[in-house]
Amino acid sequence: MDFKILLKQPVQNQVFIIDEEAKISQLHGITESETAFANTCFANDQTLITFNRYGYFHFVFLVRTKKTNSQTCESIRKYGADLQGICNKYKLTDIIVNNLTATANAAILLAEGLALANYQFLKYRTNAKKITHSLHTVYFTKNSATLKEVNQLSITIDAIYKARTLVNEPLCFLSAEQLATEIAALGKEAGFKVTIFNKARLEKEKMGGILSVNRGSIQPPTFTIMEYIPKKAINKKPIVLVGKGVVYDTGGLSLKPTLNSMDRMKSDMSGAALVSCAMYAIAKMQLPLHIVALVPATDNRPGENAYVPGDVVTMASGATVEVLNTDAEGRMLLGDALHWAKRYKPELVADFATLTGAASVAVGEHGIVCMGTADDQTKHAFRESGFRQYERLVEYPLWDEYGDQIKSDIADIKNTGGSSGGAITAGKFLEHFIDYPWMHFDIAGVSFATAKKGYTPIGGTAYGMRMLLDFLIHYGRA
Repeated sequence: MDFKILLKQPVQNQVFIIDEEAKISQLHGITESETAFANTCFANDQTLITFNRYGYFHFVFLVRTKKTNSQTCESIRKYGADLQGICNKYKLTDIIVNNLTATANAAILLAEGLALANYQFLKYRTNAKKITHSLHTVYFTKNSATLKEVNQLSITIDAIYKARTLVNEPLCFLSAEQLATEIAALGKEAGFKVTIFNKARLEKEKMGGILSVNRGSIQPPTFTIMEYIPKKAINKKPIVLVGKGVVYDTGGLSLKPTLNSMDRMKSDMSGAALVSCAMYAIAKMQLPLHIVALVPATDNRPGENAYVPGDVVTMASGATVEVLNTDAEGRMLLGDALHWAKRYKPELVADFATLTGAASVAVGEHGIVCMGTADDQTKHAFRESGFRQYERLVEYPLWDEYGDQIKSDIADIKNTGGSSGGAITAGKFLEHFIDYPWMHFDIAGVSFATAKKGYTPIGGTAYGMRMLLDFLIHYGRA
């Protein structure tokens, strides 16, 4: 979707954002009878009003203040999604956004919700041309947005679209090798370095976690390293992002037992999609940060040589892991990647993974479970970004007692900690492989939507990317 600041008015479809009912009478082109109609709508709690000019449309959106600023901002995004539906219903191709409120970023928020809702994945639809959304361009009046805001929004939406598409791709296209190829294309387009390790290199590096999960597959694993180094980075040591890249998860020999539990397991690489496309946005925005991203990737299948419950795996760090559940495979990949991150001597590492059903059950689709060893200032900054973008965080503890649950009788640790505290014991497993400030984000409950809701379409969501980018944009500020 295109975003542009308007200097001249090439189109007539407009939305006026107001924060006081009285402002309706001040809008150019709105008649007295329309003003009376609008006031009746406002009195009945209708806040988005459509005026059909029989050739073009005017829309008026009244912003109503919610309990918190983050809720008010989110309501504007959601009304943007409502507007998207109306625009496509009437086959509009473009619209101008006029912000007449005291909320400086109201136009950006409305356009953000509109654009996020406008995403489609039509690659495999034979009727794609017929059902493609008509709306493709959003303009802003000169005083409604800055050029920097528009550019950042455009790049963010582009990155989210790319991440959603990666998640929506089926395994028959998106193998671990193809995922690495797609990431290399992102690097070429945005301007960051991409290095891909094949299976032979993984064997050389003794990445036993990745290799053990891959043993049941006929397709080889990959380990993709991305790096963006700007000319004047404000961080002396790099920030490292890690994304789980299980391109499909059957559970391995611990085959997923529940009804429909494999239907969306192509989305088990959502963490990989998030960090890879975040790198695309970081480079496109030219953020003054040295960033590295790591994606360990494979599918998890119960093939002839699959690893089995009871096996002991030696990880890249040299630590030994007793495997008690082959469906706890994501942490095996991440353990190797988190150990690899040590070589950068990072000032912060953040991993994103669809890691546990426990996180999904606890928080559902309304937020991300997180935990980590980063300092309070960093955690606070992440939380603030989560509220600003309405991709909220719920922090879990990393108490030692949870570590006791993954102690093994025959190895250093085991890959499951029992039925209680599953999201945290998974985090304690990952903590075993770090020696730096670290945050873990379990996106299992938010990475894939089975029904359209607001600006979130069915399929991949890229939930968490706006929070991450917001954090990085504000990184290092006092």
